[in-house]
Amino acid sequence: MTANGSTDFDFVLGRWTVHHRKLADVTDRRCTDWIDFDGAGEARPVLGGLGNVDTVAATLPDGRSFSGCTLRLYEPAGDLWRIWWSSTSKPGRLDPPVEGRFREGRGVFLGDDEVGGRPALVRYLWSAMTPTSARWEQDFSFDGGASWDPVNWIMTFTRRTD
Repeated sequence: MTANGSTDFDFVLGRWTVHHRKLADVTDRRCTDWIDFDGAGEARPVLGGLGNVDTVAATLPDGRSFSGCTLRLYEPAGDLWRIWWSSTSKPGRLDPPVEGRFREGRGVFLGDDEVGGRPALVRYLWSAMTPTSARWEQDFSFDGGASWDPVNWIMTFTRRTD
C-alpha cells in the first residue's frame, strides 16, 4: 500500500474467479440459510488510476443470472476511497457509497443505507490480498456501529490466468 492510498485497490485489477457465499436474504436478520455460487469478475482502472470499475457475473443456484458493478473512486485530499455498488438484485439503483481506507493490510469501508426497510450502517471489509487472491465481506449494524450482525456476504477472489 502506498503512503497516500491511491494504489491500494490495484490488487483487484484483472480477471477473477469469484466464489460467493451469502445469506439467501441479506435483508432478513433472521435468515440462516446460506447459498454458494461461483462467477467471474473483472476490474479495470479508470480516471488515470484514481479509480476502478469492476463487474461480477454469476448464475445463482436457482438458475437466475446475477450481475453486479462496483465503482471505486479515490479522493487524494482526504486519502479516502468511496465505493458504489449496483446489481441486478435492485435494478436501476446505485447503492449509497461506503467510504474508508486501508490500514495494516485491511480495508474498512462504512456507509449509511437501508436494509430490510431499516436504517443501517453497511461495512465492507477487504482482507487477505495477495497477487492471486483476495477476500471481501459485508455486514450490517443497526445501532450506529456499536454492534455488528454477523457477516452476510463473502466473496473470495482467485486470479484467473487464462
